[in-house]
Amino acid sequence: MFDTEGNIRNSIKAIIIENNKILLTKNKYNGEEFYLLPGGGQRKFETIEETLKRECFEEVGAEIEIIKLLFIREYIGKNHQFSIEDKNIHQVELMFECKLINDELYLTENKDDFQIGYEWIELSDLKNILLYPDKLKEVIDENGEFSKEIYLGDIN
Repeated sequence: MFDTEGNIRNSIKAIIIENNKILLTKNKYNGEEFYLLPGGGQRKFETIEETLKRECFEEVGAEIEIIKLLFIREYIGKNHQFSIEDKNIHQVELMFECKLINDELYLTENKDDFQIGYEWIELSDLKNILLYPDKLKEVIDENGEFSKEIYLGDIN
């Protein structure tokens, strides 16, 4: 039987690397700054490609080309540090390698609620920032090479 309540959410994310730097959104919640991959929730009747292109444009003003699927992550909120706030969240995240079509990035009015900006972060500095999912620090090396591991599991 299919879940007609829509309790599992798809989130589509972009991994954009140029010159050993990765493009991340900068966010702030409860006074704490953290970073995420650009992207977000898939809408009903929207393709994965449409979702990723829309979300990248909304969050960083980027037009992108999707290259290939790299990683799949699940996030079952009740199993992680935000278990009280996220107890009803079950998200499947698809992370795609992408490249920019345009170089003129900007913060739009359609950004996410907690987003305060975006930054190009040196791959060698990933270990020094609060990044979700943290596992990205293990599956993307300092040269921009990706792990062969595709399913990252239920991780925060």
